[in-house]
Formats: sequence, structure tokens, C-alpha cells
Amino acid sequence: MACDGLGANWYTSLRSKSILDGLAKRPLVSILLPLFNTKPQMLTLALESVENQIYPFWELCICDDASSDLVTRRVLDAYLENNSSSGRVRFLRRETNGHISQASNDALSMASGDYVLLLDHDDELAPHALLRLVQAINREPQLDLIYSDEDMLDEIEGNCAPFFKPDWSPVLLWSQNYVGHLICVRRSLLCEIGGLRLGMEGSQDYDLLLRIGSKTDKIAHIPEVLYHWRRHQDSVAGRPDAKPYAHDAGKRAIGDALRAKYGEQFVRVDDGPYLFVYEARFTIPSQCKASIIIPTRDKVEILSACVDSIINKSIWQNFEIIIIDNNSEEDATLAYLDDIQTGDSRIQVIQAQCSFNWSRLNNMGASFATGDVLIFLNNDTEVISPDWLERLMEFALLPDVGCIGPLLLYPDDTIQHAGVVVGMGGWADHVFKGQPPIHRGGPFVSSVLSRNVLAVTGACVAIEHRKYQNLGGFDESFEICGSDVELGLRAYRAGLHNAYLATVRLYHHEEKPDQRTFGK
Repeated sequence: MACDGLGANWYTSLRSKSILDGLAKRPLVSILLPLFNTKPQMLTLALESVENQIYPFWELCICDDASSDLVTRRVLDAYLENNSSSGRVRFLRRETNGHISQASNDALSMASGDYVLLLDHDDELAPHALLRLVQAINREPQLDLIYSDEDMLDEIEGNCAPFFKPDWSPVLLWSQNYVGHLICVRRSLLCEIGGLRLGMEGSQDYDLLLRIGSKTDKIAHIPEVLYHWRRHQDSVAGRPDAKPYAHDAGKRAIGDALRAKYGEQFVRVDDGPYLFVYEARFTIPSQCKASIIIPTRDKVEILSACVDSIINKSIWQNFEIIIIDNNSEEDATLAYLDDIQTGDSRIQVIQAQCSFNWSRLNNMGASFATGDVLIFLNNDTEVISPDWLERLMEFALLPDVGCIGPLLLYPDDTIQHAGVVVGMGGWADHVFKGQPPIHRGGPFVSSVLSRNVLAVTGACVAIEHRKYQNLGGFDESFEICGSDVELGLRAYRAGLHNAYLATVRLYHHEEKPDQRTFGK
């Protein structure tokens, strides 16, 4: 998947020279290639993908981790002999097998470049991979980590299974190693953190990414396929259960990273419902209280279903429900509002005798709230997950997290909300709308993995009370819609991460749009 003709068959040397001449910075990139008994054809193709790079300022640091396959050794020796005079191929052969982390660190010890790129011994780089990296570095010289999109190489299908990734998403990284390859790191940072960690084999790159993410936020994503995984029987790309020990190593890596980042606020990492998927859990003070704010007007059957689901399904019972009654007139509604206040001391009804303004009504409800976490909830929602309150609160209480939203489903169990994409549809819209909540591979991140987003829907949004006050609440110039997105953007600009939690599910009894109108 080339861009501007780079890497395409009609790419010309004149175009290459023009782009290279325009680079103010031309850093040396050290490519680390640890290998062990690599199939000769795959090793040859990996080496050729390096030799075919458009950007010429690279060095290849090869560490043979005591390969015992004589054919592999002969192929490698022939390559080294042919490139002995180039000055940019460095080689080390270990006497004993130390596994991939040790071999990678040995390769790193030979590197002299400003940046280091990790290449698996059976994979390939796109011809313009290094050029794209250096272009990104020229745009943002402060970058410490750069990653790209990827695809797979299959003996039958050729290039297949592209994966188009989001920009840096810490919450998603706690759920799954979505970054994969290509990974390029500033060498000084990689050395500072001690390179790859021994004992994390199978998830050594995952562990590395988590540790880098705790050290820097100078991270860029290149939205272009620059790396080709080799899919074969023994690879994780070809068969995810080929290395079951990698799942446990990934779980340890997340735990170590979150313990270092959040201290006692971190509790544990649970296994997710799928292989190589995880769920991070955080503590909630026992006295923590949720204030659930529900604007409403008439339609008692909708409101009562919402309130009943909160009371009857929620495990966490330290909550208050603040209902903002905006000019209800129906006798059944008025009677219900009187009864529920009498029947449960945690419920209060506030009269809002004013014209409808969604933002103003929610701000009014927040002014009466006494909880640590505010949960703004539409009256046409219904709880599915019994642990919804603690899940929302434990993330909302993290010091660097802003707005949190759940997975909302239509009554037919398809997705109504799985995060808001700003710019989608010309303004902002819900991604995965109308699709079943099923975990599946590419070309995009799974809809049922928690991840960072710029905004979540106001139909259910949780935020720590203190942060809500510091941000100034909802912008009341947005009378009907839009203030949920605006609050998310304001939180993001204030340095807070917003997140979608796929582990929390509610129904949203909103009318489902005609599927035929999607995308129009």
C-alpha cells in the first residue's frame, strides 16, 4: 500500500532523489535482526527487504542466536561475505542460545544509529519504510517512538490481512498489543530503559512498548502499511496459539507497567475473554459514591425501566440517583416521581421548569450531586453489566483519565455506541454503529476492546466530580447535542485521556437508523 508512488512499481530514482534531497535531517537507523534457525528463503527475503530500502542511511545489526541449522548458517555466511565491504552490516554469533530478548539486546549493543528499528527474522519491510520514518522524524524531531500499520505475507494469498491502527492509545495497549510492528525507537531511550527485558519472551515487544509509554508521550503513528508479517504455521501471526506462554508474559508486562504508573491504585490484570486480550482493574475506595444524573420528561415507562435496572442490577450500591424533571405533565409520571423519592432515600427529583437544554439540565443535576464520580445517563438506557458502576468509577478515578463511556447496544444487541470519532460524517459520529459486538481481527481494532477515544456519548458518560468542576461542566451553548463531544475535547486538551470501556454494557433504547442510510 504505497503513498505518493513510494514503493510502487512505477517509483523512479528521480523521485527518490528529490525526496531525499528535501530531508533536513538524515539520521542513521539501526535495524536489529535477531535470528535463530530461520528458514533460508524467509531469511533471504528479510535481508533483501533491508537492502531494498529507498532511504540509504541504515545499518543492519544481526545477532545469530546460536543457530544449529547448517543451511541457515550458510545463507547467513554468504550474505555476510557479500556485504563485508559495505561497512553497514554488523554481526555477532552467540555461543549459546539466549532467546529473542537477549539476542535483540546483543544486536542493540552493536548499534550506533540515532534510531533503532526491530525486524523479526522472517518478516519484511516495505521498500519505503525507513523513508517514511525519517520523514516523520523531520516533521517532529522530538519523537521517541514511531509505529506504522501492517499486513501479513501468506504463501497462498500474498499480501493480506491489513491492520490499520489508531494513534497512540494507552487504554487499548492495556487490552491488547495493538502496535505490533513496525516499531522504531530512539536509541538513547531504548538504552536508558535497558533494552528488551529478559524473561518476557513471547511478549518482549509488548513489554517494551508498555515501558516506553511510561517514559514518553512523544509517540507518532504512521497510517501506512510499512511492515509485512510472515504468516506461517509456527508464527503467532499464522496461529495465535503457537506461543501460549506469550499470553502470560503479556499479562505480567501490563501488571508491571500499571503498578509502576499507578501504584496502589492498580489492583490486577484479568484474562480477557480471548487469547492475548486483557482487562486491567483498579481500586475504588470503599466509601466511593456515584451520582447518577438523569434528565427526563414524561414517558414514565422508559424512566422506570432505567431506574429499576440501576437499583436491581447494580452490584455497587453506594450511589444516588438525581432525576431532573423537565416539565413533566402526565399524571402517571408525576405519581411515579413522588413514589420513588419516598421508597428510596438515594433518589431525589429536581424540578427544572425551563425550556429544554440538555447541557443545562445536566449541569443543574451536577450542582446537587454529592458523589465522587458523576454519571450522566439518558432516561432511555438500561443496565446490562452488574458491575457497570465500579468499572466506570475505577477508570474515572485514575488521575490522568477524563470522560469514560460504555458499550451501548440497541435492543437488537447491535452496537449503538462504541466510542465517538471526531470528524466522522463531517462532525462526529459513533464508530461500529449497527454492527454486532463481536471480537474479530482487522482491518481495524476490534469493537469490543477498550480503547482511548476523543469523546464518548452523553447517553452515558462518567467523569470524576472534581475534574468535571475543574473543566467547567457542559457548555450550555450546546442546547440539544454536541456538548458531550465538546467536553471530551476540552478534557483531552487539559491533558486527560478519554476512554471507551467495552467491558461495560447498557442498552440504549434509541431508534436504530436504517442501515441503508449509513455512510450517506
